[in-house]
Amino acid sequence: MTATVSDLYPTRGAQEVPVPRRDPVVWSRPGTPGPIGDTGLADYDRDGFLTVDRLLGPDEVALYRAELDRLIADPAVRADERSVVEPRSRDVRSVFEVHRISEVFAGLVRDPRVVGRARQILGSDVYVHQSRINVKPGFGASGFYWHSDFETWHAEDGLPRMRTVSVSIALTDNLDTNGGLMIMPGSHRTFLGCAGETPRDNYKRSLRTQEAGTPSDAALTGFAERHGVRLFTGPAGSATWFDCNCMHGSGNNITPYPRSNVFIVFNSVDNAAVEPFAAPARRPEFVGARDFTPVP
Repeated sequence: MTATVSDLYPTRGAQEVPVPRRDPVVWSRPGTPGPIGDTGLADYDRDGFLTVDRLLGPDEVALYRAELDRLIADPAVRADERSVVEPRSRDVRSVFEVHRISEVFAGLVRDPRVVGRARQILGSDVYVHQSRINVKPGFGASGFYWHSDFETWHAEDGLPRMRTVSVSIALTDNLDTNGGLMIMPGSHRTFLGCAGETPRDNYKRSLRTQEAGTPSDAALTGFAERHGVRLFTGPAGSATWFDCNCMHGSGNNITPYPRSNVFIVFNSVDNAAVEPFAAPARRPEFVGARDFTPVP
């Protein structure tokens, strides 16, 4: 007999409903050792994000960038269901489950500078809920509309609690013109339950264009007026850690300069996925993992 898990964050109903956050942001106890200092943890708790300007050195950036280039040039990878291509240019946009496809990126997941911060924020061992490389080539690569990742991961993957952290590591320079990440600081304190049902196999469309789980213009205006918008820029090798419930998005890249990054989602082993809370079926495991083995 399967135990029922309470739905603390209802979404995909008849109306859009804001709900105050019911979970901690930082789950570890004060003074817990780790790569993030007390000030950094306090900033993360307040804003929902933390930046590290030089997480990777130039040689490391070159290694991971070369591996990214190798993967997107590989016809077998391009033909794999884990790859997403741009609708217009047919360029590879994303490759999912990259830590399973590539031992080079698997090594990055295990790097203490990376997984150590996740453990410290989430206060437990962690597993990879999702990983991908994002390739935002110049001259028209499309962005992602405003959304909360947790809204999707809760509705469609069955993550019960807000005990998940993402890290985006830049493999090219993130400029203020090439479609960088934008976050509304402090927005992680409010869950926005979105209106509308989840279509079957929604992931096939949402990996290219976010529609289900998208906030209304009125809600986004209210969030922006309360929290403002922060655009993240930085050199290759920089990283941004952000809470699963941050309202974030990115614009199109119409410059000649690509914006590529590796994106890793760590979830607490104590927050393992159950059945979806607002979708007719689970998404594939390469999008939302069902292997909860801790990262060593």
